[in-house]
Amino acid sequence: MNTLWSALAAGADGDAALIAPERARLTYAELREQVRRTADALAGVGVSRTDRVALVLPNGAEAVIGFLGAALAATAAPLNPGYTEEEFRFYLEDTSARVMIVPKGDAEAARAARLSDTLLLEASMDPTHGFLLEHDGKPLPAGEAGEPAPDDVALILHTSGTTSRPKRVPLTHANLAASIGNIIATYALGPSDVSLCVMPLFHVHGLLASTLSTLGSGGVVVAPARFHPLRFWPVAEEFGATWYSAVPTIHQLLLSRLKDGERPKGAATLRFARSCSSALPPDTMLQLEERLGIPVLEAYGMTEASHQMASNPLPPGRRIPGSVGQGTGVAVAIMDEPGNLLATGVTGEVVIQGPNVTLGYENNAEANAAGFTKGWFRTGDLGSLDAEGYLTLLGRIKELINRGGEKISPREVDELLLQHPAVAEAVSFGAAHPVWGEEVAAAVVLSSPATEAELQRFCREHLADFKCPKKIYVVEAIPRTATGKVQRRHVAAAFGGGS
Repeated sequence: MNTLWSALAAGADGDAALIAPERARLTYAELREQVRRTADALAGVGVSRTDRVALVLPNGAEAVIGFLGAALAATAAPLNPGYTEEEFRFYLEDTSARVMIVPKGDAEAARAARLSDTLLLEASMDPTHGFLLEHDGKPLPAGEAGEPAPDDVALILHTSGTTSRPKRVPLTHANLAASIGNIIATYALGPSDVSLCVMPLFHVHGLLASTLSTLGSGGVVVAPARFHPLRFWPVAEEFGATWYSAVPTIHQLLLSRLKDGERPKGAATLRFARSCSSALPPDTMLQLEERLGIPVLEAYGMTEASHQMASNPLPPGRRIPGSVGQGTGVAVAIMDEPGNLLATGVTGEVVIQGPNVTLGYENNAEANAAGFTKGWFRTGDLGSLDAEGYLTLLGRIKELINRGGEKISPREVDELLLQHPAVAEAVSFGAAHPVWGEEVAAAVVLSSPATEAELQRFCREHLADFKCPKKIYVVEAIPRTATGKVQRRHVAAAFGGGS
């Protein structure tokens, strides 16, 4: 497997491949035919291998077929349908998108942002013919896309921009195929598996883990249009889901809606659940395992690695709460600032090597010089490895709170606050201070009444005084990205902690 086309070859023609509940159901033969037809249609309007095709499509069959067709004919650039016109314009300009695909009669903000030299195509799911692309109301002429090479760029995404302007990350067919193979091997995925995809398909988590890895193993992808906690378990039961992958926010929402002592019927066919894209609180992991009766496996991924880098293993392997597990087909090490690899147990920057890792940011020599050292990619995450190779993350290096020279991990403060019975969510951050430079602050969402003084007293009982939040904001919701990630700098800005 070295291209996305070869990854699509796993399933038998008549087997179910992709189900969009109440909207579409495709076998592997139908999926392959519609993907090939989409790639050829793009070639028919002059799209070439190095062109960028922006995709503004909802979760479901449209997003999967559109992505695969674009990646096989050119370079796919999925965008969040929820962007504003200004955001769409930035990403269309930054990727130099030759084509933009939008749902028929929808996506007004994206249409308004379209550049004069960007061809607008409309996508729809026809009950008879499946996925169709049109221009000015007319079907596209058929061309011939040809076969991509492993080194061709299949996907271009932007970093989430937690500390700076988003950077363009080109990922080749070989990068994606390596990541798909790693994920399949980690979770022993096969034709009997059914993945319930609740993550957006404009991001590597939903695209690589939930969808492409399942298709690459010959399994079934169930892709609802959106995640809804009240519909999750009925859909899982209806289609016999064997696993799902989500951010901690989704796991917590599912937990909060379970009745005491209840194991949902939809959990009966699950063999594991996966958590990635944000730190999973150990208490959430343990509660989820107890309620669902399955192992919950925390993993570690990022865009630059085509998603997965490490994961806790399936049983009988040992899974460790608070750890993101061992490298999965990826070499993981710890490095100091000058570039020396550090010994077991020593804290430093997490670095990685592997065939799934991007060769470099696009047109950004400064970011590449900072991001790669001696063949290792520097993740920007602070962590340590134990003697068995299990990785524990302490947070983003640039998010460490520097209080008068004392470096404080915000994740340590988060996890302590989450142990308080009244705290449902917690995010700590550095707030500007005239003497110390920064002081610890936090924002919390409560599940039951508690005062700021009570929470601060709880912190002082368990943490050194300099680590205790001097200000705790009780809020209705924590700001998150569209994929459920917490960006501490946005939380800090929202609640008076600086920029």
